[in-house]
Amino acid sequence: MRAVVLADTHIPDGSGRSLDDRVLAAVAEADVVLHAGDVTGPDLLDRLGASAPVHAVLGNNDGALARRLPVELALELDGLRIALVHDAGPRAGRAARMARRFPGAGLVVYGHSHLPEDLDPDTGPRLFNPGSPTQRRMAPTRSFGLLDVEAGRIIDLRHVPLT
Repeated sequence: MRAVVLADTHIPDGSGRSLDDRVLAAVAEADVVLHAGDVTGPDLLDRLGASAPVHAVLGNNDGALARRLPVELALELDGLRIALVHDAGPRAGRAARMARRFPGAGLVVYGHSHLPEDLDPDTGPRLFNPGSPTQRRMAPTRSFGLLDVEAGRIIDLRHVPLT
């Protein structure tokens, strides 16, 4: 099963902005989209959902989606337990904090910082921030993630840079 992993898209309704064509192409070929918040407008969720099922959580800039999205979400993809949250808090202590918050998760996807990150601690879930496909801020490039899962195992999880 293939998932496109997004966060921090920041595309408000009526802005005329869209996702990079490479992101849209990946979504068209995906089985599912995971979005870790700051979608910013419902139109983007609907456009993504026209290509693949979307699982998303509320970000700090998602006021218009407060009734539509949960603050956190736990789901299972092909046997892998995944948690989505927008803000995973400070980097110090993050791995232990996420392990306590999402016991049994094999992967926690988060956003907020716009900084791509992939942490695989000795204990607890793997932690993945896809970065932002629209605003690089302090990151070296804009990015999103691709996740391949088979029989409860992560086969591939990687950042896709948008240079």
